[in-house]
Amino acid sequence: MSLLEVKHITKRFGGLVAVSQLEFDVKKGEIIGLIGPNGAGKTTAFNMIAGTMRPTTGEIRFMDKKISNLKTNKIAALGVVRTFQLSTHFGNMTVLENVILGNHCRAGIGLWASLLHTGGARNRAAGSREEALRILEFMGLKDQRNELAKNLPHGQQRCLEVAIALATKPTLLLLDEPLQGMNHEELADMLDRIGRIRNGGITILLVEHNMKAVTSTCDRVVVLNFGEKIAEGLPRDVMKNTQVIEAYLGVEE
Repeated sequence: MSLLEVKHITKRFGGLVAVSQLEFDVKKGEIIGLIGPNGAGKTTAFNMIAGTMRPTTGEIRFMDKKISNLKTNKIAALGVVRTFQLSTHFGNMTVLENVILGNHCRAGIGLWASLLHTGGARNRAAGSREEALRILEFMGLKDQRNELAKNLPHGQQRCLEVAIALATKPTLLLLDEPLQGMNHEELADMLDRIGRIRNGGITILLVEHNMKAVTSTCDRVVVLNFGEKIAEGLPRDVMKNTQVIEAYLGVEE
């Protein structure tokens, strides 16, 4: 059974069709790449899967449950969590506080329990802190835990975005261009961590422009162009596809 099923989803904005009849699935334990040139519809597809947009037609199912009619927080609670192309952390909070905040939504700490400082709330808060520190160590950020998030260099801010997402304990992690703006060393480090995240039992759907990274990391690739799927399969096969080559490089007159 597929973990995620995208079934003929279309998204229209007035007369503009941003995504048309998109269909693919993601199996448990895979890293799937969703790629295409600028304006191909990748982010719109991501937004529909994460719940920030609803398909005009079609449906999305996660663990055989329809999620395309659910709000973002309900989808995240089921285990589908995304990062964003642009930073979304709280810059004036510390690195550790940002990750604890991500963990808080799964920690089960009620408002009144927090305000009254009950024993259960204190124990769960301590557990959240310990879990946040483990995640920061995994992402190479433990030494920066007391730094304000806004003071981190770009590469470490991207790592923080992933750390916050991991704190929510996702089953399916949606990574939106996690390598953007990274230097060669940072890129290699992040790819290694993405592989380790998958090996830890988290399935990954990845939007990324770096084709070398995609071909070396993803098990399968889905290619969009002008909102339509033009190819799907093993990375080495997809990269030889004539339509894919034309989409990226254009057609000689």
